[in-house]
Amino acid sequence: MKITLGAAYLTLALAAAAPAVMVPATAAQAAAAKISNTAATKTAVADAGATTTATTTTRATTTTRATTTGAAGLKTADVSFRTSDGQTLGGRIFEPAHATGRLPGLLLVHGSGQGNRWSELQKEAEEFAKQGMVVLAPDKRSVGYSKMKRDYSQLADDALKAFAVLRDRPEVDPAKAGIWGLSEGGWVAPLAVTRASDIKFMITVGGPGLEPLRTQAWNMTNKVDRAGIRGSVQDLLNRNFYRFGADAGLFPEAHYDPIPTLKKIRQPVLALWGAEDDQVPPAESAEIFRATIPGSVTIRFFPGAPHALWAGGREGADELVPGYAETVGSWVRDVTGGHLPASSADPLPAQPARSVPLPESAWWEGWQAQLLVLVLLVAAFMTYPVAALVRRRRGGAGGSWPARILAASGLVGVPLFIYSVVSMFGSANGHGIDLGPLLAGRPILWLVVQFLAFTTLVTTAVAATQWRTARLRERVLIAGGVLFVPWALYWGLLLP
Repeated sequence: MKITLGAAYLTLALAAAAPAVMVPATAAQAAAAKISNTAATKTAVADAGATTTATTTTRATTTTRATTTGAAGLKTADVSFRTSDGQTLGGRIFEPAHATGRLPGLLLVHGSGQGNRWSELQKEAEEFAKQGMVVLAPDKRSVGYSKMKRDYSQLADDALKAFAVLRDRPEVDPAKAGIWGLSEGGWVAPLAVTRASDIKFMITVGGPGLEPLRTQAWNMTNKVDRAGIRGSVQDLLNRNFYRFGADAGLFPEAHYDPIPTLKKIRQPVLALWGAEDDQVPPAESAEIFRATIPGSVTIRFFPGAPHALWAGGREGADELVPGYAETVGSWVRDVTGGHLPASSADPLPAQPARSVPLPESAWWEGWQAQLLVLVLLVAAFMTYPVAALVRRRRGGAGGSWPARILAASGLVGVPLFIYSVVSMFGSANGHGIDLGPLLAGRPILWLVVQFLAFTTLVTTAVAATQWRTARLRERVLIAGGVLFVPWALYWGLLLP
């Protein structure tokens, strides 16, 4: 039973460790990925050299093949690069077909997700290339990145390797090359920028200014609010279990603080957010960018726009928000043309709720203590029916009705609580969260678990009145019921 419970709790924690700030692929992006998979070309390895600290000094050599794309006036070339740990990742270059002279370069950095293909950024790459840039959309690593493991420093190093390929393209002016990061890429791109002085500018879209755990909890809060969920289950979904997952080490980079890195950026920055972003707090992040980045920073919001600045939001968009690509193109032309803009910021949007910091768990909230309590509860509730069965086979009398109900409600309620939390977290995705029918804002399954918890509470109180005459198995059962009460209060089972 201890092994089973440990596995169940681990599964539960994995649900909490969903990537911070997920940016799901749209229908158009998924279709582009399918085309890419079926029409992939062979590429040669470009070793971008050792990790860069001051400048990206190693030259990158790559074999490319120009092809025709569906975007009018553009040409492409497939490239590859090698990461520091030996992975070979591909990518595609997009550039104006009839441009003359060397152009500004722009490397795109993915949002969250394991093994994202370059094609998921194809729309951005095409639209930015139409603005007169050479754009590299790379693949994202799959090895060393998962819901349970990721390293922003490693992802930044991957970006530097890809940047070396872009910078060394003959059609790119190396003095006019920069980096663009989407969502999680807003944590990664600043790290890359501070390690390489030959990255001349940075653009972020939906860039987070807060730590991942706090950002993801705010993201979940919005999902829960949109779904109409109320009551104690809100705190469970928005707060307690995220802290549990982070404490157990199952939420990667949970407490990464982006502020020290932002303070080191000397390159000009363009930071863009959708005013209706519900995955990253746009107003709070913008406040941090404006107060922290020491150099030129331009902050813009797009009214009515979602997180990734796709016109259709989460519902299968196929176009960028109007004016987005043009804003990027105009700003890059100014910066690379020697016209460094003075820092400026649009008025902050009306963010519906402020994010809440999630402190690290106290010892009694930690996963070790919680797992121990879980094992003790099940053992206490299981002892009574097992002992009663043995006693009955020997011809002894059965137990009292309060004890029977207490054992049954505890044995059913605790595992059902685990199942309910796993299923609730599992139903959350980029679209929101769907917990099925609600009654007074509470999921039906959650109400069933709460009913069992209140039954356990009441029968514990009744059984405790018979403590003096109780047998050992009944006293063990009552002790389990007493331990259950603070545990259930912490997880909201005994709260409205």
